[in-house]
Amino acid sequence: MESTRDRILASVTEMMRDGAERLSVRAVAAHAGVGASTLRHYFPTQRDLINAALTATYDAAMPDERIRDTSVPPRERLRECLWRLFEPFGESDADAFEVWQSIFRAFPGADTTPDARAGYELIVAQAERRVGAWLAILEAEGALVPGDTVKRTHLLLTVVDGLSIERALPHRADYLEQQAATLALAVDAVFDLMMPARPAQ
Repeated sequence: MESTRDRILASVTEMMRDGAERLSVRAVAAHAGVGASTLRHYFPTQRDLINAALTATYDAAMPDERIRDTSVPPRERLRECLWRLFEPFGESDADAFEVWQSIFRAFPGADTTPDARAGYELIVAQAERRVGAWLAILEAEGALVPGDTVKRTHLLLTVVDGLSIERALPHRADYLEQQAATLALAVDAVFDLMMPARPAQ
């Protein structure tokens, strides 16, 4: 049975599709079918609520099981996991397009609110945490030569950022094939380039 906390998180995740401006405590409580005081019990501030929803969404959308499946070649595993970064809130291409349009409407610009900026920073932190964990898993099993995980993560996420921008813009019919090829090149770079480890602090 779904707990009250999970129901609240499911509601705020669904509402994120329409932009952060709708995520008032009252609106989320009404959507979840709970009182505002109940919502405040689980999430004292709006930022707590949004942070928890984003974290839960990333954890659900990008589990580590696939990266641990040693029956699949390591590069393929990493490519598949990175591909899922494009679709944290939806499974279809249309869903992904709408998500990225919403993200680029909500976060860029000089008039971005502190809450929106904090939400974006959390998305970035979650992505860095997840990709770093994937690389650490591959290193531990001996599939990836030990190196600077921070730099490798930055390389991969820079490519993902560029491809995500393409998804929010008009694109050619074959753009998914082109994106897959570009992502494969980035993964190959991580596996093939010897990146020195960071010096001990």
